Amino acid sequence: MNQFRESAGRSAAKALSWRLLGTVTTSTIVFMFTGKWSLSLTVGGLELVSKTGLFWFHERLWDRLTYGRRLPQPSVIWFTGLSGSGKSTLSAAVTSEIAKKGLRVEHLDGDGVRALFPDTGFTKSERDSHIRRVGFLASKLERHGVFVVASFLSPYREARDSVRSMCQHFIEVHLSTPLEVCERRDVKGLYAKARRGELPAFTGVSDAYEIPARPELVIDTDVISIAKAVEKVLMEAGVK
Repeated sequence: MNQFRESAGRSAAKALSWRLLGTVTTSTIVFMFTGKWSLSLTVGGLELVSKTGLFWFHERLWDRLTYGRRLPQPSVIWFTGLSGSGKSTLSAAVTSEIAKKGLRVEHLDGDGVRALFPDTGFTKSERDSHIRRVGFLASKLERHGVFVVASFLSPYREARDSVRSMCQHFIEVHLSTPLEVCERRDVKGLYAKARRGELPAFTGVSDAYEIPARPELVIDTDVISIAKAVEKVLMEAGVK
């Protein structure tokens, strides 16, 4: 579903191209009946000028009417995966594309939310509570007509399922990028610290990541480009 409005220039270009085709057709028909090129060109020229203006006006009018338009259903697009799997990059790109379509959208990112609540811990119970709080916020935004793009490691299936139950239209996107690829991308050295035992309960190393059972999408950012991944997510959300 296309959420763009026609620009005035685009409407004018469409009007001109359509009328040129119509004018050629009209002039040809007049010549076939009269055998006079001057008459056929005169009639065609008058039609070109008059109907180009009418077509442009008609396009601009309909572009502003809401009749027959249906906005896509807001959804909560939940990215989950290991650290370094591409959650932040992909979710930011998806958020940008949804915003370009004139739709209301909010991006909730794990690092950003934790920065606001620095005392949030990393035990299983603390992580589960954190995800449920974010899920509750996301569900409220969704009910008010806002698309929510959430990117959280969210390693535990039960917590993700709890968020799903709160939302009306929940799209779980599992970034299945392999652990070794995520480690290669780790510019902060978090995996190395976890391997040395400096970061306890680090997902993928010293703590488990529970793979989603039935996600709406599975994306490996090691084998698919961000552009292609964005396209798949938008298609799933009904905003492409």
